[in-house]
Amino acid sequence: MHLGDILVGRGLVGAADIEAALARQLTEGGRLGDNLIAMGLITAEQLAEVINTAPAVPSSLEETGISQRSLFNLMLKFMLVEGCETLLDLAERLKLPRRAVQQLLDEAVQQKLAQAIGTAPGGLALSLRHALSETGRAAAKEALEQNLYLGPAPVSLSAYHDQVLRQRVSNEQLDTEAMRQGFAGLVVPEHYIRKLLPAVNAGRSVLLFGPPGNGKTTLATRISTILKDVVYIPYALEIGGQIIRIFDPSLHKPAATQTPAAAAPTGIGLQREAFDQRWVACKRPVVVAGGEMTLDMLDLHHSADTKFYDAPLHVKALNGMLLIDDFGRQKFSPDELLNRMIVPMENQVDYFKLITGTTFSLPFDVLLIFSTNLQPADLMEPAFLRRIQYKIKLFEPTRDEYRQIFDGVAKSRALTLTDQVFDFVVERLRGGGFGLAYYQPRFICDQVVEACKCFNMPPHLTEELVAEALSNLYFDIEDMGESTTPQRLVAAA
Repeated sequence: MHLGDILVGRGLVGAADIEAALARQLTEGGRLGDNLIAMGLITAEQLAEVINTAPAVPSSLEETGISQRSLFNLMLKFMLVEGCETLLDLAERLKLPRRAVQQLLDEAVQQKLAQAIGTAPGGLALSLRHALSETGRAAAKEALEQNLYLGPAPVSLSAYHDQVLRQRVSNEQLDTEAMRQGFAGLVVPEHYIRKLLPAVNAGRSVLLFGPPGNGKTTLATRISTILKDVVYIPYALEIGGQIIRIFDPSLHKPAATQTPAAAAPTGIGLQREAFDQRWVACKRPVVVAGGEMTLDMLDLHHSADTKFYDAPLHVKALNGMLLIDDFGRQKFSPDELLNRMIVPMENQVDYFKLITGTTFSLPFDVLLIFSTNLQPADLMEPAFLRRIQYKIKLFEPTRDEYRQIFDGVAKSRALTLTDQVFDFVVERLRGGGFGLAYYQPRFICDQVVEACKCFNMPPHLTEELVAEALSNLYFDIEDMGESTTPQRLVAAA
């Protein structure tokens, strides 16, 4: 990933700005960052902050923070399992600088574990091929018996600890305009924004509660899109010789933005080896767990087969957001979860234990959001409740808000909402003892569009079609004639 990708990922410039800066670079020379500053697209302070946040490239094996023996064994495994032969191949797999990998290769040759066997096509010095000797193959197999981890070199606990603190989620101090833009396309009352903004900026714990179907999950997931900073996630962590895999491609989304290929050779600022490649520049992670969540998801998972660990769910969410949706609907009691999370929530630190008995801690930097349609008093004791920093109740929309939502959804589906149909929906819902809810217009419109498609009719909203949709939404609401509606639809068609 290059400087342009990171700057665009953080929302400091656009892809078009990068293209313009690269064009200027061709005529004026200099680094990409210098050209962006000269064009007034970013400030020197912004550029310095981006560069200083990135993990620095280790200048030696010692600076990796990992024992040379561990790195050496990892290299041997790559040579045995994947048949890596050249310095370039090994540097790519290990995500280490070439000079560091060369040191490892030199040691392997010196110990007679590997030997040079010629060059790959092209004959360049970097393409010199190495192969394991019989002794080297035995050493590689012994390394595999210790663990089957085969990936980029891990980072140290202290490096990970410091990086988490360097890129706290609370670093992103949003304003009301950024919050409104993030909720674009949604009908969000102003008083929700006033309550959500300080909660998000604090980066602590939030409880969203209220009647079902009124946007708790939608608001929570939309909040995650407002966070713009790029954060660095390590592929793996080593503690006392034990490997913990951190990077999860299903949760961690690289912040690459496909800036022009010309950035590769000319954008000198943060080029490929300008930050430690054992880390992935990502968008802030967003982890969502619902009714399927189990308590063991919050524990280190050690595989007896691979002999290394997978990080817990909330560790993968560090520097981002963890949404516990449908809180109270899990198979365990809410108190069990709160007992597990009480120390991290209050002290912003969590503790873990390896099977070797080694214990360690990590900063708990997570925007933790609980979302529930149950009453908070029924979920937890007051002592737990007070430890959740922000409590935000979501209400059903007003009639005007409901009309605004309905109009927007109808328009997106090429439907026209008349006053007559709208009044019919509201009266039908309230007459049946149901409140208005944010999700209802989408359900109704989708049902109407599907019905019109089935009967070869142009999409349109009528009382008959809406009544059928409502009867599918709430079984207590009857449609306007179960036996006659299909005939009317066919006749209208």
